[in-house]
Amino acid sequence: METKHPFLPIIVGTDMNAYNMAISFHEAYGIKPILIGKEPLSFTEMSTITETIELNKQLSEPGHFADILISMAEKYRAPGKTLLLVGTNDLYVRLIIENAKVLREHYVFNYPTEALMNQLQMKANFYELCAQYGIDTPTTYFYDCSQDKPFDDSDMMYPVVIKPSDGIEYSRNKFEGQEKVFKVDSPKELFEVVQKIKASGYRDELIIQDFIPGDDTYMWDSVIYANSQGKTQLVTYAQVVLQEHTVTAIGNYTALITRFDKDMMLKLQHFLEAVGYTGFANFDLKYDARDKKFKVFEVNIRQGRSSYYVTALGHNMAEYLVDDLIYQKDKPVTYLNEDFLFTVVPKVVLRNFVDNKSVQKDIKRLIKEKKYGNPLFYKKDTHMKRKLYLFARQVNYYKKYKNNQW
Repeated sequence: METKHPFLPIIVGTDMNAYNMAISFHEAYGIKPILIGKEPLSFTEMSTITETIELNKQLSEPGHFADILISMAEKYRAPGKTLLLVGTNDLYVRLIIENAKVLREHYVFNYPTEALMNQLQMKANFYELCAQYGIDTPTTYFYDCSQDKPFDDSDMMYPVVIKPSDGIEYSRNKFEGQEKVFKVDSPKELFEVVQKIKASGYRDELIIQDFIPGDDTYMWDSVIYANSQGKTQLVTYAQVVLQEHTVTAIGNYTALITRFDKDMMLKLQHFLEAVGYTGFANFDLKYDARDKKFKVFEVNIRQGRSSYYVTALGHNMAEYLVDDLIYQKDKPVTYLNEDFLFTVVPKVVLRNFVDNKSVQKDIKRLIKEKKYGNPLFYKKDTHMKRKLYLFARQVNYYKKYKNNQW
């Protein structure tokens, strides 16, 4: 599709995050981006916005990734058009960063350095950095699966949460009963889960962490954009309303409400500036009512799948990338302070499965004021089959929440 703009977005991925980025570009510039993926996914496959999807089964393999992207650059290169590269999941972003030198000959993109990525993604290093910059984190123990040392849990409070330090490696070692996050109530259960994970072939660290009490509404989210010079241009803060409740998808937010907390926003901004971060970052936090502190779990080195609320509030994610990488525009920092309910689940799910009374009140108010949105129902996407698929998906969401309690 020919547009007058001097750039063409190339989005790596075919999931919901890829769709959100695609409609951000379409909303701002009328552009239909090129998507590169490993397999077709219904979010993007049935869409009039993402007409061109290049599929390659080897995309996620480190030995093939750069070559596939270079051949795509050669295919879509055109005079006066800069190719703007956007990754949409942890693995693809990691591969872009690891191959940054060779990919920069063909594309523009904004991500942190490889050294910083490794520091932020290895939880032990990340929590050390947080401590250094005054960011609170949950009480955490690290267990090395490559060692056969017995685990000392003498001073551990139960329940605890068990999750992999290296999510990419963990997903490569499949096993029966595998969950994204395990919650256990006793030393016996802890031992059994650790043995099961080790038997799968996973050899990295496990994070064994104090379970902070509280339902989904105790979870918080922050999106920050720092331009390629490391200057912060956007800081947001939002309260999670609901997350996925199936064991394989815990941690994926399905609804949230934007909030304003200047202290926390500044804290997270200063942390990223101090470590020299560039690009989109997405923090996961939880409020601990026991000591009244927000505690950071992790930072994703990309926009999250629920970060679309930023675009919905007029701070289009695609525009941040384009203004920075194509037009080198300087922008003052925005601390987002507007009310919005982002949701990918139907209103009936919000009404029936959110117990927090004050959040429920806000949901009702925002729906009444029409300050809510679901990116999957993008008005300019007119694919008929997609509409039917989304309708079935919405019905299915109700069943999912009814049958799965986390």
